[in-house]
Amino acid sequence: MIHDNELLMYEIDRIAGVAGYLWEKGWAERNGGNISVNLTGVVTPHDLAMKPVRAGVALQETAAGLQGCVFYVTGTGKRMRDVAKDPFSNGALIRISANGASYDIVAEKPVAPTSELSSHLLMHSYLLASGRLSAKVVLHTHPADLIGLTHCKPYMDSERLTRLLWSMIPECRIVVPKGVGVVPYEIPGSIELAHATIGQLSRHDVVFWEKHGVLAVGEDVVECFDTIDTLSKAAQIFFSARAAGCEPEGMTGRQLDDLAEAFGL
Repeated sequence: MIHDNELLMYEIDRIAGVAGYLWEKGWAERNGGNISVNLTGVVTPHDLAMKPVRAGVALQETAAGLQGCVFYVTGTGKRMRDVAKDPFSNGALIRISANGASYDIVAEKPVAPTSELSSHLLMHSYLLASGRLSAKVVLHTHPADLIGLTHCKPYMDSERLTRLLWSMIPECRIVVPKGVGVVPYEIPGSIELAHATIGQLSRHDVVFWEKHGVLAVGEDVVECFDTIDTLSKAAQIFFSARAAGCEPEGMTGRQLDDLAEAFGL
């Protein structure tokens, strides 16, 4: 039984915890957002010897370089508040086939993965191919304050948006050292959106999707949440200052450079 694998269950519990945080933050309305985590290193041969609960499900696009990899993926149409309570009734462990063209649901119920599965797998494939072997998480969510910025044309520029968010609070410069990428609007779940996002991931760990949401990649699901949470706090400070009737001054370039030097960024 997979529940006997303590390391695997520890990771599943962390995913469930983050799903709860997303709901509590108001970033996961209805079935908004999705999570995928590469758990290949923590599943055992015994775990994989179990009979799949659903086998040979075709992928929209071949998962190059992910053959045999195992992922936990939140389910299509499932709510994060329910993932938090019961991750195996609202998501699934899937294993990519030997040719990368399909997947089996390994455990624990026949829950269909997120409709954005192909996009997630393309990103995981890119992360592995680019040598970012420790980056195992793709997390997408809908923070209202960050989405709000993408409705303002001046902040559709990556450098300008990064500079704004960095300048609102020192921690943002430290926690998000690569800044943020921005992708103009594409249909949610589309391969075009995935490829555009991959283009931004070559320079950033967080990508804003115009009028849609935010995506983060990284080593750890909690760290991905914390990164987005820090960006959200910076946006809240910006909007709070504007609501008070003033244009936020923000930290100066010299102050930001001093932070980068002090923290070795």
